[in-house]
Amino acid sequence: MAGDAGSQPQFDQHSCCGVVEEAAYRAHQRREERQKQSWIVRKLAVGIAIGILAYTTYVYIGRFCVPMIRKDAGALGSRAMGIGFLVVFCVIAMMTYWSYLKIILTPPGFAKDHVSKSPEPNPSRTARFDDSWEEGMGGYQYEGITYPENDPSQSNPPPSTATGSTAVAQPTAEKHTESLRNEHADSSQNAASADPNAGNLDSIPPVGLVKAAVDPSVESAAPAQPPSPQPRSSFQSRPEQPPRTKSENTPARVPPTRRPPTTPVLLPECRYCYKDGFVKPLRTHHCRSCGTCVLRFDHHCPWIGQCVGARNHKFFYIFCEWGALLCIWLFATLLARNVSPGSDSPDGQQIAVIALAGLFMLFTLTMIASHTRLIMYNQTTVEHLGVQRMKERERAVLGNYFGWWQFGEKRRTRKQWDEEWGALGQEGNLWWLGSCRANWESVMGGSVVGWFLPIGRSPMDGLEFRTNPRFDERGVWRPRREWPEGLR
Repeated sequence: MAGDAGSQPQFDQHSCCGVVEEAAYRAHQRREERQKQSWIVRKLAVGIAIGILAYTTYVYIGRFCVPMIRKDAGALGSRAMGIGFLVVFCVIAMMTYWSYLKIILTPPGFAKDHVSKSPEPNPSRTARFDDSWEEGMGGYQYEGITYPENDPSQSNPPPSTATGSTAVAQPTAEKHTESLRNEHADSSQNAASADPNAGNLDSIPPVGLVKAAVDPSVESAAPAQPPSPQPRSSFQSRPEQPPRTKSENTPARVPPTRRPPTTPVLLPECRYCYKDGFVKPLRTHHCRSCGTCVLRFDHHCPWIGQCVGARNHKFFYIFCEWGALLCIWLFATLLARNVSPGSDSPDGQQIAVIALAGLFMLFTLTMIASHTRLIMYNQTTVEHLGVQRMKERERAVLGNYFGWWQFGEKRRTRKQWDEEWGALGQEGNLWWLGSCRANWESVMGGSVVGWFLPIGRSPMDGLEFRTNPRFDERGVWRPRREWPEGLR
């Protein structure tokens, strides 16, 4: 493992890529070392949130509405205004308290309550987390697992790595020569004995050795013999070749193509959790903060003291709705009355509530916008991050192939990819149900009332999900030509 003592990967300390890789590696190590949080730590933010709600209620009613109703000196409005503000605030605040109580008391659903422990499925093909840091600076892929071949004898041995400033990559021809050494032992030994650079990792193999290894017919036609020493002048006596033009030296560039992940995410060996010791249901992920696998895991929210998952995602969204409305009301009414011409010196506690309301207003509105999109596309935050990483990789590929000014070519290439594969967020989404309305109702339910009131239960159980028919039975995205006839 990359994180074991004494086997940590070496990074180039004098390059930007090395700094980025090391920072990502350290961050991964910290995540891996993170332990399950205690109950007090997980629920600490809940107490803070309740305190903020109680404080804003006190300030708004006791220091803002009551003085207007009593017509105190320095009140910021009339009695009618105070009563109106109080009634609206009480309605919104009660809905916010109700939805918050619902979300903190509704668990997201845990896999351990529905799945029993089991041994690793098909250990020869078990998919483990890919902790290899030799693949460049791309970091960990979204699928986070490797899928070795079924036959262990067919798998390639791990490449040997070298550290230090003198480490260089082996030439491709030399790697191929090594792979064929068992078949051509005699020829390889003779050629190696004749090669003065044998055993030198920094040298390029002689052309005769590469040709003999790649083309067996050469070996049968002319057995390898130790070449006789020749003076250096004999190489200089060859006729000079005409210089090649730039077009001859530069190979034709192949247009980039889309390469979706090929990890079979629906197979049991790709869903086994080594921490909990069972095969996870679909879309289930392990939460390090809670220390268990959560059904349809979206994210861990400290403000509710638990994860957002299959059975409380709906109530989390409803709480964000009412929380945003409460913050908007607090911010708008308090700010408007405190900056009005007839107001005296502002109340410091009202200013504090204005600041809190403005901060949480931005936060809750952002959450609403984000989760509205996620629900409409039937994605979780984890799944959405995987799509974003693939988009970033595609942007990098297009940026390397086209110039920064070739916007039209990039757009046409993406359109060509979508014609061949489909859009990433829709046809390329394993859990796309065919329309945004169907995706929305799978999370929020079919009743419009249930979209705003924290009542009932979530329409999903987090155990069974309908998959996109554009994917095969293993969960691998297929090109358009392989889709069912009615979907092409």
